[in-house]
Amino acid sequence: MQVKSRHHLRSDAVSELEDTLEEQLGVSPAGDAYERVEFEETDWEVVLIDGEPQVAYFDEEPFLTVRGANAYDPEKRLVTVDAGAVSFVSDGADIMRPGITEATDDVSPDDLVVIAEESHGKVLAVGRARVDGADMVGSEGKVVDSLHHVGDELYEFAG
Repeated sequence: MQVKSRHHLRSDAVSELEDTLEEQLGVSPAGDAYERVEFEETDWEVVLIDGEPQVAYFDEEPFLTVRGANAYDPEKRLVTVDAGAVSFVSDGADIMRPGITEATDDVSPDDLVVIAEESHGKVLAVGRARVDGADMVGSEGKVVDSLHHVGDELYEFAG
């Protein structure tokens, strides 16, 4: 991915970003340097925290990247999938009900969510919920649209 621009965030923007992530996910990122990076051929914008791509903007909404979620271990907006779903989710597939073992109750339709595997809790993807967290477990239907996953261009980007 070709970098179009990069600039340091002002302290008020850093505070706003930290407050948003605390509210959404219950995490408190802490870094000395926050840089916003824009790319040439994609709408993705990333915030590097101490050089690591830990936050991305999805439809202009800041949210943790897979790397960021694995660094900060979110407790909210969390969808957990079973071992059978891991390879599909890791390849960027949307998340289907049969693969979900649980989801937090704070998930609403159109929320950004983190998708983690159940055995070790590692985050595999970030997606957008189609239904409430309470309606995610079941036998059929797509419930989360995948937006970013392990191994994609955003995951591979190194600041």
